[in-house]
Amino acid sequence: MNTAGAATSAAPIDPLRRAENGCYRDELVCVLAADGAIPVSDTRVVRTPHFELWRHDWELVVRHRIPPAQIDDALTTVINDELFGPGWLSGSEMFERIFTGVVLTSAADPIEAWMLFYGNSLRRYDAAGAGDALADFASIHRHADALVPADASVLEIGCCFGFLSLRLARAAGRSVIASDLSAGTVRLLRVVADRLGVPLGTLVADAARLPRPDRSVDVVLMVHLLEHLDPDHCRRAIDEALRVAARRVVIAVPYEDEPTPAFGHLRTLDESDLRAWGSACPGWTWSVHEHLGGWLILDRG
Repeated sequence: MNTAGAATSAAPIDPLRRAENGCYRDELVCVLAADGAIPVSDTRVVRTPHFELWRHDWELVVRHRIPPAQIDDALTTVINDELFGPGWLSGSEMFERIFTGVVLTSAADPIEAWMLFYGNSLRRYDAAGAGDALADFASIHRHADALVPADASVLEIGCCFGFLSLRLARAAGRSVIASDLSAGTVRLLRVVADRLGVPLGTLVADAARLPRPDRSVDVVLMVHLLEHLDPDHCRRAIDEALRVAARRVVIAVPYEDEPTPAFGHLRTLDESDLRAWGSACPGWTWSVHEHLGGWLILDRG
């Protein structure tokens, strides 16, 4: 079965698209949450502990067996380990569409499906201990939280689903803006934050072109963003963060032996990259340390 991903001109993912009759379908994939029989003509099936996938005419079909209690952010690990790591599928776009399809087929209403995802994820992040699939990122979020003053205004660039921003915004005295390039993701986060009653601002923006005045927020966060950018885009994003931050810029990156393509990682980074970025920022004091990856902390003056 040739199920490798490819560059396409498919429409952007709509995270609020309704799954009809337990089926999410877009231009690239059909995701099912059902136990119905596979058509007789579709005999070439990949089976994993949670998924089956096959081709039906032109369409890639993915059927999952993820119960509602497991619809949370650990899906990233399950999908990567079972479908992308072994090579059955490839490409970050296909990964994101399957992830979206799994969530949206977990409830009849798209908002309720995402509220299930966020509710499960936030509870799991708050309670995650050793051995939990979310333990590392829960620790990364706690570490980032500790680097942000209690009364700071904050801009997180590349927020994705916004779990770190939601955590920061729960602290009284902080004002937090979550920013991402994906308009659909930001729209979803806006709906979820309102439903949760969390006072969170949102912004659609390229990390290298932030529509914010100079020194307009106290702290700018770029946590596991820069591994998604090519070197030139990365440098411009750092410059923008330095321009917008009045007090501090916090950068965190994973230390990987190989980039993870399904997550959209374009390259590996290490301590020498962080030190090079810090050295190239005149007028800022900086330090590098390690905590489940590398961290660069830059303070103005």
